[in-house]
Amino acid sequence: MKAAKCKTRLSDFMGVASMGGPCMRRKLRLTGVVWSSVVAFFLFRETLTADSELVTPAAVQERDRWSQQHILGEKPVLPFSFIYGGRDSGELLSQWKLRVRSRNPGAGRTERSMTWSDPATGMVVRCESVEYTDYPAVEWIVYFRNTGIKDTLILKEIQGLDTRFEKSGNGEFLLHCNKGDFCAMDSYEPYQVSLTPGLEQKFGPPDASGKSCDGPRGWPYYNLQMPGGGLILAIGWPGQWASSFKRGDANSLRIVAGQQTTHLSLKPGEEIRTPLIAMVFYSGDDLVQAQNLWRRWFVAHNMPRARGKLPPPMISTCPSPLAEQSEVNCRAVTEIIAAPGSKLTALWVDAGWYPCDNGTYAGSDRWLNTGTWIPDPVRLPNGFSEFTEKLHANGKQFILWFEPERVGDTNSWLARDRPDWLLPGTSHGALLNLGNPEALQWLINHVSGMIRSEGIDWYREDMNGGGPLPACRKHDVSDRQGMTENLYVQGHLAFWDQLRLRHPGLFIDSCASGGRRNDLESMRRAVPLCRTDFVSKTRTNALATQSQTLALAAWLPYYGNAGFFAEPFMTRSYYAPSMTPWDGPTVSGAQQAYDECSRVAHLMLGDFYPLTPYSLKDDVWLAWQFDRPDLGEGVVQVFRRPDSGEQSMNFKLRGLESKARFEVENFDGGKEVRTGRELMQQGLTVTLKEKPSAAVIAYRSLR
Repeated sequence: MKAAKCKTRLSDFMGVASMGGPCMRRKLRLTGVVWSSVVAFFLFRETLTADSELVTPAAVQERDRWSQQHILGEKPVLPFSFIYGGRDSGELLSQWKLRVRSRNPGAGRTERSMTWSDPATGMVVRCESVEYTDYPAVEWIVYFRNTGIKDTLILKEIQGLDTRFEKSGNGEFLLHCNKGDFCAMDSYEPYQVSLTPGLEQKFGPPDASGKSCDGPRGWPYYNLQMPGGGLILAIGWPGQWASSFKRGDANSLRIVAGQQTTHLSLKPGEEIRTPLIAMVFYSGDDLVQAQNLWRRWFVAHNMPRARGKLPPPMISTCPSPLAEQSEVNCRAVTEIIAAPGSKLTALWVDAGWYPCDNGTYAGSDRWLNTGTWIPDPVRLPNGFSEFTEKLHANGKQFILWFEPERVGDTNSWLARDRPDWLLPGTSHGALLNLGNPEALQWLINHVSGMIRSEGIDWYREDMNGGGPLPACRKHDVSDRQGMTENLYVQGHLAFWDQLRLRHPGLFIDSCASGGRRNDLESMRRAVPLCRTDFVSKTRTNALATQSQTLALAAWLPYYGNAGFFAEPFMTRSYYAPSMTPWDGPTVSGAQQAYDECSRVAHLMLGDFYPLTPYSLKDDVWLAWQFDRPDLGEGVVQVFRRPDSGEQSMNFKLRGLESKARFEVENFDGGKEVRTGRELMQQGLTVTLKEKPSAAVIAYRSLR
């Protein structure tokens, strides 16, 4: 059968290492209390840097023009807004005393602090911004602090982003979006909206959530395409945010974004903040390369590092189903992981290792009995140190699951001994109020102590139930709407910052019923080892996993997949920088998966090229390419779905050095040597006679 040519359109498939904010803030002030903010075994090589192909003079000039107009100029049109005492910020700030400070700390950053002070009420507004010197990127956070001796006037309608763009030439504003995660087959599905005159598009998590990446409209990352270029916009807020894109006349677009609800008065000494806003400018109409520019900036200035190293590629495994952790099964799996020649790199102990057998929930739901964070004295009387010592001696790691925010068991230690720290109102228990300094300090100390005593390499944090927002809002009074959430979010970020500060080798896994809290602020401290809870033992999950990779990889370079292994079509769907078989370390097909994934995982922090459109259909092929030009290596993954009638497809690769010669290896057998020009112009033809089936094809430069 003749190979079909596969044309790719971005519209079909798309939709700093700073510890305390954009200016490396060393202190987080929370209700008058100051919290200091601030060896991997298999290490990714540090990945790609910016180059002239992606960082164009036009993109840098557009960033500079925008920054000069909105941040750096003598009278900038500020990119944020609020109402204070019934007066608009544009009017107020022009009358308040302004102090400007700049510094160049290196590491590709220039920092600027603008502070406005109201002598009448003691309100201080501070905008901390960063302009990147190696990428066409800019970001900022706005802080509000009461330095007076009385409560402030009402501060409301705070928008961390409030700015306008004007397009020139023919063409329209085109907004490329993705769905968030909501434990569905179409989680992360890309879509686009043509922002025609008079149209307004609103986004945000569901009204009762508080999880930043939750729901069909809850993805806080956008690619705004304009004639001749565009920008990528990210909202960093691990809480309830809202954004709006509203067209005005024929050429203007207004964008606003911020915490969804703010109508509050600050007490003396209190400080709140807006979401982090980040923008990366690009030129031209190649949106795939625009996303690769974003990926490179994301890795260079955002992805968390431990002892200066990026998160390692991992193949982890769990000892047992939920709530059945014990010394016996932990010991058995530790032996498998630590065995000579094992490709497994980490022991992952998920929910149920703490006392949970006699709480509010029973049966298979007893793992929901959270609130006592010690190893179960019956099932794990000696904790985990026996296992972690053996793992560490053999160069392996330990991942331990926590869910400290939700207190699900009314018989737990937190519910019994510290009910004053809890906020009722979540769908599965109460919320530990991280805006309470005493509760926050206890959590920092307790989890930090466990990291030390139990030998934890990865702190895995979950957040189940409907989300924290209902409990936060129930605690608010009429003149403090949004206050509980704001302090809570600051506390949560301070908690993660303290863990990383006290344990420089620690990595954090973000989870909130899957991938529902992966905003930019969270991704500066954590990576998602389980990007969704949509997991089944059927091929439906394989199709969803393939499509999610094609959609999500444009945004997050590091993520994890967890699934059930079977034939290669399913198993190869789960290959990722972090991969976990839920059905055990020795299930059929696992060894092949371990071998193959260990060969390609390090390539997945490079550039990403979708080779087919996004689809959930059964009768199509899906394919993509990860490329590491710094290594001269890459990998192509191809999937022929169950009802596809085509036996062969041709894929034109991208990003290769034209004159270089590449050894191309199909993991199912066969090698050939092709030039980069041939692979990009003539393409790579893949034949898969069985349906469904999958191929993994690696290439490396013969330098």
